[in-house]
Amino acid sequence: MSEQPGVVKSADRVLAVFDLLADRGPLSFTDISAALALPKSSTHNLLNTMCARGYLERGQKEFRLGIRIWQLAQHCTEVEHLRHALRPVMEKLCAATTETVQLAILDGTNAVYLDIVESPHPVKLTSNVGARLSAHASAVGKVLLAGLDPAEARRRLTGVPLERLTEHTITTVDGLLTELALTRERGYGVDGEEFTIGLRCLAMPVRDWTGRTVVGLSVSMPTPRYSAQIAQAALDELRAAVAEAATRLGAR
Repeated sequence: MSEQPGVVKSADRVLAVFDLLADRGPLSFTDISAALALPKSSTHNLLNTMCARGYLERGQKEFRLGIRIWQLAQHCTEVEHLRHALRPVMEKLCAATTETVQLAILDGTNAVYLDIVESPHPVKLTSNVGARLSAHASAVGKVLLAGLDPAEARRRLTGVPLERLTEHTITTVDGLLTELALTRERGYGVDGEEFTIGLRCLAMPVRDWTGRTVVGLSVSMPTPRYSAQIAQAALDELRAAVAEAATRLGAR
């Protein structure tokens, strides 16, 4: 783990454990110590303390997030409000497009899935609520970044590695900022196999009454089911969905 000025080392380590287990699932003591580059003695004391407080659970060979995390999450009322308010919109959009629909929020330079309605097709995008993905390589991430002031978007992205996930991924800040300007202009974001080969995605922002982008709503489909005609139909359905979603969130 690299240390940053002004960061409390012990607290940073606790949060790093949470992020690691949330991203990769249950892991062994050795895997956690190696992934976070921590001494084994420090890792042992840290994990024991977190288990004692209920934030982690210890299995026979691995550690996982504990019930206390779930209890704390229940107090995050804004997320539950968004999920409850927009779930009917997502289900309607999925029924209209027969493709997977995702609801995401921006966290730094990552998009975090708040809710997912899966396509009825056997071949489809599958993911998990709470999953994080790099915003630069996803349609929903782009609309969320595009909702920021351009100067703020540049500030967040500067110094952040934009990983090349496929040959189509945008990997420079200037290139991504140009894409974000285009996203703002046309009103929707596109993932043309930038995150995963064989997967395409379209997304639009959902704004509140102030015009602030609150969440992003997206439709994802395998490339073999994608065409210009299908994309236009999906955009039409998305446009109607985000209008309904904004009304549900109290937009004027």
